Amino acid sequence: MSKAHRGLLAAGLAAAVVGSMGVVWTLGADAAESPDPSAPAAASAVDADDPSTPARADEPSPPPLLPWGEAPSPAKQAPVGADSAEVAAAGADAAPENASHTTVAGYGPKGRTGPSGSLKRERISGVKTAAPAPAEVTAAGTPTTKAAAATDWNYFYSGARQIETSDGAWANLDIRKPWLSANDAHTLAEISVQSADSNQIIEVGWTIDRKLNKDDDPHLFVYYWKDKTRTCYNKCGFTSKSDNVKPGDTLPTGTTKRFGIQHFDGVWWVAYDSEWLGYFDDSLWDGRYTQSGMVQFFGEVAALNTKPCTDMGNGQLGTSKTALTFGTISLTNSQVPAKVDLIDDTNATYYTSARAESEGQRNFRYGGPGGC
Repeated sequence: MSKAHRGLLAAGLAAAVVGSMGVVWTLGADAAESPDPSAPAAASAVDADDPSTPARADEPSPPPLLPWGEAPSPAKQAPVGADSAEVAAAGADAAPENASHTTVAGYGPKGRTGPSGSLKRERISGVKTAAPAPAEVTAAGTPTTKAAAATDWNYFYSGARQIETSDGAWANLDIRKPWLSANDAHTLAEISVQSADSNQIIEVGWTIDRKLNKDDDPHLFVYYWKDKTRTCYNKCGFTSKSDNVKPGDTLPTGTTKRFGIQHFDGVWWVAYDSEWLGYFDDSLWDGRYTQSGMVQFFGEVAALNTKPCTDMGNGQLGTSKTALTFGTISLTNSQVPAKVDLIDDTNATYYTSARAESEGQRNFRYGGPGGC
């Protein structure tokens, strides 16, 4: 039976200071990934509802064709609250999370990876919710706000990248329901379109995140970074244009869907299956990010421990022929064909990526069972 989802806003986390080292601290990263001591004590999220967010005077038009060359057509919507198995059984593309089909902001851990170094570990604290934080009462009977404890998150990745100029990228992603440990934040698969220095990033993919989505199903997500500063899932900076599919929707498990990102008419358009979802406006980066210098395709796990228990992909190492795949990887409006290089940014006993010779340069497998 369809479940009724609870709450409109997931508990979230904002970046916090670690000693005197700034916003985050990293392992396995070069100086370019290290915090700037002169940076503000906390990185603030850029919210689409913030009046300081620039607004367009004119409405941008999406490309006439989706990144994979097909004309857009309405996606099939499953009933509100349908779980991932029900969405698949209905032959639908997604199910709304709430009756109004309203996208809400989600705050939580989010990793990033690049050729100059990956975010491997960070401390974040603070909770942003729809209601005030829990309060304690003093001996005099005066309510006091209880400070949220800081949490150290460890990030793990496996996937592939290509350093090349383009207007974006797309790929076929297998959607499954990997096991998420009770102590971990998320397990996801995504396409990441980045500037050449990896400072500006746009992401789209599917994630399993209990705090964000209130269940164990795969959900559609979008995200962006400005100057390596985190924002929020699904809402920050994103303008939704589809009536049928929105970030946060439940996706069909056991299927393969196309995801893509393309710069066009002054914005970065995001596509899923048969529709343009919406866009991130160039003004979010002050017009400084209008072309990609690198694309990445990877799985990511955010875990409390340095030895993660959560599955990535379907829990099979990328060296297994039954592991999940990123398929038909393509660059948009590039002078060179897609030819990705595999990356393994974690202990190879946890998660790996691999490519069989018969699959060529545009397909690879990824994932793993973690270390438990």
